[in-house]
Order: sequence, then structure tokens, then C-alpha cells
Amino acid sequence: MTPPPSPPWSRRTFLAATGGTALAVGLTEPGTAAATARTQASAAAQADDEFAALRAKWRTLILGEGFSPTAEPFRSKLATLGTQAAGFQATMAPAVGSLWPDISYADPSPDTDQESYGYSARMNDSFTRLNTMAQAYAQPGTGLTGDPALKDAVIAGLDHLYSDVYNENKARFGNWWNFQIGSPQALMDTVVLLYDHLSAEQTAAYCRAVDKFLPDSTVAQYTGTSTGANRVDLCRGLILRGVVGGSAAKIQLGRDALSPVFPYVTTGDGFYADGSFIQHTDVPYIGGYGAVLHDGLGRLFALLRDSTWQVNDPGSQLFLDTVEKAIAPFIYNGLMMDNVSSRGISRGLTVSDPFQLPQDDHTRAHSVMASVLLVGQGASPEEQARWKTMVKGWLQRDYYGPALKNPKLSLVNTARLQALFDDDTVKASPEPTEHRVFSNMDRATHRRRDWGASVSMASKRIAHYEFGNGEHARGYHTGSGWLSWWGDDHGLEQYSDTFWPTVDPYRLPGITVSKKPLPDGFGGNWGNPKPDTTWVGGTTDGEFGVTGQHLRGVDSTMTAKKSWFWLDDSIVCLGAGITSADGTAVETVIDNRNLGVSGTARLSLNGIPQPGTQGGQTTRPHTKWAHIAGHAGYVFPESGGSRVSALREERTGAWRDINTGSSPTSFTRRYLTLWQDHGTDPQDASYAYILMPGASELRTAARAIDPLWLQILANTAEQSGIRVPSLGFTGINFWEAGTVGKVTASAPVSVQIRERRDGTATISVADPSRTVTGLTLTWKRPVKSVFSKATSVTDVRTSSSLTITFGDLSGSYGTTHRVKVRPA
Repeated sequence: MTPPPSPPWSRRTFLAATGGTALAVGLTEPGTAAATARTQASAAAQADDEFAALRAKWRTLILGEGFSPTAEPFRSKLATLGTQAAGFQATMAPAVGSLWPDISYADPSPDTDQESYGYSARMNDSFTRLNTMAQAYAQPGTGLTGDPALKDAVIAGLDHLYSDVYNENKARFGNWWNFQIGSPQALMDTVVLLYDHLSAEQTAAYCRAVDKFLPDSTVAQYTGTSTGANRVDLCRGLILRGVVGGSAAKIQLGRDALSPVFPYVTTGDGFYADGSFIQHTDVPYIGGYGAVLHDGLGRLFALLRDSTWQVNDPGSQLFLDTVEKAIAPFIYNGLMMDNVSSRGISRGLTVSDPFQLPQDDHTRAHSVMASVLLVGQGASPEEQARWKTMVKGWLQRDYYGPALKNPKLSLVNTARLQALFDDDTVKASPEPTEHRVFSNMDRATHRRRDWGASVSMASKRIAHYEFGNGEHARGYHTGSGWLSWWGDDHGLEQYSDTFWPTVDPYRLPGITVSKKPLPDGFGGNWGNPKPDTTWVGGTTDGEFGVTGQHLRGVDSTMTAKKSWFWLDDSIVCLGAGITSADGTAVETVIDNRNLGVSGTARLSLNGIPQPGTQGGQTTRPHTKWAHIAGHAGYVFPESGGSRVSALREERTGAWRDINTGSSPTSFTRRYLTLWQDHGTDPQDASYAYILMPGASELRTAARAIDPLWLQILANTAEQSGIRVPSLGFTGINFWEAGTVGKVTASAPVSVQIRERRDGTATISVADPSRTVTGLTLTWKRPVKSVFSKATSVTDVRTSSSLTITFGDLSGSYGTTHRVKVRPA
């Protein structure tokens, strides 16, 4: 990508032509060497001015602006920063192999094993501590602002790390990330903050170190560890190295290397057209690497805006679009849904955290919200306005972990969010009413004004879970149909309150699972186990939805056909063909509510209150409905009800149980679990239940006794389908071709029909398996006319029945194809 045209002899033209080093031949004033020298000096001064301007801009991006250091929460944050920096300064003791005694980076056997990963991480931590000290020096109100001794300590620390471990003559060990991303970022940020106090020789030395470990070749190809969020981080390192070292060529290289990030991908890492985001080839990661990518690009856009190297790639609008296509659907009332954060959900409380506060789905969302505002500075006025109202709504509705009360949120992000929160001209927007299918990462989200939900699945394309770096050791069933949900005024703490180290990993809400024991970290480092199934996905009209998963258990013979039908006040859940030969029990977990330290939410089955004793288990045949006070209602619509088990228990665990880098402190939480036991080695078992988030006991009971509300059309290994007449809703997952009710499909597809009160109907069809090369769909319903049809439709016939012929759907990546008609 080349810079935009500009007038002759502007600094933009000069730098682009010369790389910021020397004048091109032919640009000198003829006949006078003195004039040439003056021109060279002037151009060099312009270049120096621009590098200085970029350093000043990056300094502001690090430190923040527009806040009062004497007002809360900034006063406390600055004081805490000063206390941390003072502690680091007091304990810093440079020695061979360490800068602090507690984080030695001297690797006795340097290689790339797990032990070496730890040593390289401690080197990175050393740079991070120096950056904390530099921020305390540069920020007002820290108690160490402008302190000469602190400044000297930071510089001494930089020099020590350069001479001892991070210089152009040293070899890389451990985790590549610490050498190519983590350390260069912390180092260059620190140099920017202390630039005027460093000698030219020191700055040049630090730049040589970055050049060694972050060479230009790291962005030569868009592959391996140089894709998605990692590519953005690498570009940040190159650009900041250019800013610090006065190299226009480095800045331009880093800027241009961003271009492969913008286009939507169809395989591998990056953003997809449907809003999916993948990192590590097959792991949904919007809440982790996707958040890093957004933050990184937001900062770089802001840094380079109105400079010689402004990002003008036309593909950058595709990135801006991901705010609403990819980020927003997974933030609900101020939390980032855990099913797109992978290993991040296992980190929780870390030993090194000075606050000793766990990270969770709320804290992960906080920095993303701030990034949305930063990215919005480069968006259109209309986009910026929408995003501000959206973020303000999240800020206002998060009653459990509000961003502005998060002591760990950076000061710069807090300032950005506080300014929006205090801006009375911006009105908060409510949660949208919508359904989204993310077919390229096996996720779906469903949002109502008073609750939201999401399902997590796995397929031949998407891993059940990711284990690596000792993280996420028991996440193996998070892709087995895990159904998470939250209410607008309840349940926001479900996954935030120490859920992951204390929950039974075989009883995640919504999953169907073999109780076959699995070792921690099954599949090994980066093994990313995937099933061999392809029929995973669904369809939607944008408000309601149909989702299906052909599930094959992790290291198991267990298979099942799971379906979810997403409606206005509920989710209808069906399962069929549940078969196993593992020699162990198979269960479907209806729900598993985290009751916190001392919760006593009342459970009733068929209106009969159940004992509240911890450790008490109940199994009731013929259960028609259940209710957990303050949480949800559950209806079992099969004739005669269902055999339902319930358990209250206290479970104890530590974050280190699931993440080797986390705290060994034990926590205990109470759980109330509902499940259906399919027995040992079931053959063609099934289940059916309706989840009603936030429903009262009275409304749950009323739904259970209404025989007309729901019709289960099919629930077999061949097809699963329902009809809800009051909503004009029909949803069917055709695992195989066949006829269900009034609908016939000639191939395995997901179908939804919505008949609306305005006299129209929308037929939505998707090919989750990506194998359908032709489809004939018949709806035995007279139709007058066709309003619109997808481009994949080759023929529509209307008479006593509607017959729609589709062409090849296999290359449409599981997306929805719609036809809108007027029934007779």
C-alpha cells in the first residue's frame, strides 16, 4: 500500500521517496550545493518533527488524557500505580539472569519446552514491570511523578535487560511471543515515555535488539504465527520501533503489513464475513485474540491518523464493520461471553496479580468496550454515534462487574469510558432483539431485551476446546452443546463468580456427555481435538433461529443429534439418537446454576418444593416442569413428562487446577444441577425440554399445562422439528432428507418458516454440513406470490404447495438463504 498523493516537497512525499534517510537524486536545487544542504536539513527536520509528533501521540495513547488526577477513580488508580512502581523499584536487584529475584529468566536448558516458556515469560514480566515504573514517573498524582531516582532505576533496568538477555547477540528461547510481541511492546512503550532521558546510543541499542528478535521477515508472509491478532501485534512492534528509531521504512513496513488482516477469510485465522473470528486455525477467539486485534488496530489507526503513514487501505472498512458484526453480538450487558475466549476463561486469579482480583467475562469486556470507542474515532459519524450509545448501554446495565469500578482496568481505558458515561448528550441503547448464526466458528447468539443466550459447538472445522501453555485443562466439553444464558437483572455472575475452577466439567449447562473420565489437557498442547462431524450450524430470519449439532463426544463413542429452537421467551431443546458404547453413563445437563458462596435458590418440581440440603439429590419421573427461583423455568413437554434428576452440592477448586500459571488458593461454590440420565451405553435415547430464562413459577406452570403452545413434529436421529402456532414458527433440522409435518427436504438442511401477522412468510434455509449441491424444499401451504428470493434459488413454484429449488449450497459456508412469500 502506498501513501496518498500530496503536494511536492511535503514531508509525506519526501519520506515516502527516501525512506526518511536521504534525498532522492533530482530533488536538489540545481547549481547550488548550499541550497541542496539547506533542503536536506529542512527535510530532515520535518522528518524529526513527525517522529516527535508520533512519539507524543503514542505517549498520550499510553497515558490517557482528559481526566482529573484528583478525581475518582483516577486518584486511586494513580496512587495504586505509584505504590506498585515503588515496590518494583525497592525490590529491583540486577544480577546475572534476573532483574528481580522473584522472576529469574536464566534458563539452564534454553529450548522451547514448557519450562523454557516460563523463563521467557519472566523476561517479559521484567520489561512489563519497568513499563509500570515508567508510567508512574510520567503520570501525575502517583507520588513518584518526575522522580529522578525512579527514572534512573528504569533506565538502569533497561540497560541490564539489554546487556543480559535481550540484545542482538542473544538467542531466543521459550515462547516466541515473549521475544517478538510482549517484550518489544513493553520496551518500546517505555522508551517512548523516557525518550528525552535516553542517549542516542541507548535508543539505538534497544532498536537493534528489537531488530534481532522482530526482523522484517516476520511479516513477509501471512502465515503461521503472523496472522490475525498476532500480525497486528507484530506490526505494532515494527511501527513503534520505527517511531523510536526514526525509521520511516520500518513504519511503512508495519503499516503495509496490516493489509492482509482486513479482508475476510474463508479458512484459518481472521474475521469471516458472518462475524466469526478464528485464531490458531480452529478456535473461536473474539474475546481473546479478537479483542487484542481490535485494541491493536484501534491504537495504530489513532497513532498514524493524519500522518505520512495514515492507514488508507480500502479494506479497513471491513475491519470497522466487525464492531457490529463480530464484537457486539458477544457482549451482553457488559460481559464478554466465555464461549469465544477459549483458554482465557481458565486464567482467573493469578499469583502475580497485585490486586488479587480474578479476571472474568466482565473484565474481559471492559477493555473491548474502550477499544470500540477508540476504533470509532476513525469511523463514520453515524457509526461512531451508534457505537457510543451501544457502549453506554453496556456500562449502565452491568450491575455485577461494572467497568468503572474495575481497579485493574487501565487508566487510559477508564478515562475513555468515564468520559462517555458522563456525557449526557449520549443516550444508552437497549439490548437488541436479534438472532445471529456464526457458522464459521460453530456459535450462535440469541438476544432479547430481558435475556441473552449462546450455544457453543464443535465440528470437523472447529475444535472442542484448546489446551496450551498449561491453560484450560478441563475445558474439553465446552464444545458439546454448552448453552450459556443471562438475564437482564439476574445471572450476570453465573460464569464470573469462580465458575471454571469449581464446576463439574462434565456438567456444563446444555451439554450431552459421556461420563468417561478424561485426563487434564486431553489432546495435549495445542492438540485442539475435533470430531469428524460436519452437520453443525443453523438458520435464522434475524429474530428467531434454528440450530443443530451432530455431536460426537471427546475421545468417546457417544453421538447425539442436538437441536435448539430460539424463540421470544424461551429456547426449545431437543436431542435424539443418543448412542454410546463407552461403558459409562451418558447425561444431558438441563442446567447447572452457580449459586455463589451461600446461595439457597428454591427448586420446585411440578410445583413441589424440593429439599435445600447441600449434597441432596432427587430424581423424579414424570416431571412436567421445574423452577429455580430467581433463575429460570424448565418445561418437559413429552407425554408423561421426563425423568429429571437434581443435585445441590458445594464444590471446591483452585484456578491452578485448570491453569498452571494461576493461583493455588481454594474456593468453594454452591451449584444446583438439573439433568437427564440416559443410562449406561444408551441406544437411540432422546430428550426434550424448554428453557425459559427469568420465568416466574406461575408462567412456567402455565406453559407446562398448555397443550397447544408447542407441537414436537419430530425428534429422531433423522429429523428434529417443532411448530409453535402462536408465533407462526416452524423449525426443522433435517439430519437426513425426509418429510416433517408439512415440509419436505430433499437433502440435509436446517429450515425455519415464520408466518407473520402481516400476511407474509419467510422461509430460511441453511446447509450446515456444506455438502448440499442441490435442494428441493416443499411446504404444503398454498402461496399467492413471491416477494423476494436468495440468488441461490433457481426456481419457485406456487400453487397448492410452495416448491423452492436451490442450486449448489455447499460453497455458501453455512449461511442462510431466504425466500419471502405471501401465503394464500
